[in-house]
Amino acid sequence: MCGRYALKTSVPEIARILGASAKAEFAPCYNVAPSRNVPVCRISDAGGRELALLRWGLVPHWAKTIDDRYRMINARAETIASRPAFRAPFRSRRCLVPADGYFEWKAGPQRKQPYFIHRSDGFPLFLAALWDRWDKGKDGPLESFCIVTTSASDHLATVHDRMPVVIENDDMNTWLDREVEDADRLLSLLSTQKGDVLEFTPVSTYVNNPRNDDPRCLEPVAEPPGT
Repeated sequence: MCGRYALKTSVPEIARILGASAKAEFAPCYNVAPSRNVPVCRISDAGGRELALLRWGLVPHWAKTIDDRYRMINARAETIASRPAFRAPFRSRRCLVPADGYFEWKAGPQRKQPYFIHRSDGFPLFLAALWDRWDKGKDGPLESFCIVTTSASDHLATVHDRMPVVIENDDMNTWLDREVEDADRLLSLLSTQKGDVLEFTPVSTYVNNPRNDDPRCLEPVAEPPGT
């Protein structure tokens, strides 16, 4: 799964990399947690790429209320085309979540050890995601998203058995294009993960508290004995 990540690269730099317009303003966040409004890249109504602020935790458009039961932070790639909450967004509301890396926790002899998983070259990751718009009540409209996960590569499975789907540059146009509805073509992008380009670094349990949001969340620590 993916339940916490970091985004310290600036919105203008993310927009430059993606060739997107930037509707969003966002200060660096070292400990992004669900329910936060964060930048995602999607295709705008005008047809170009845009960065907009959406809330992490997808609420389907058909939900009767904004309820915790519907706030899904992840969607499994294996069932993304069939589950009711994800079918429609998978067809035409796909997006990318920029991140400098994400956190996972590995069970240890005394406590769970957090790791920061990131590219070795420091380049941002662009995670496959789905978004939806809910507008059925006075609390709307609400635009929200969830991150797509898949089985971890052998390299990363030593930390956790799931990982977010990373969309590479060559596949971004296909993933974002609302005209592409071929499920097999889209699913193929979710099943060829190159976890070997990622590395994991043990970090302090300081990151465990989502209220802690500063560079200390990313500071490496020594690998605990027996982890």
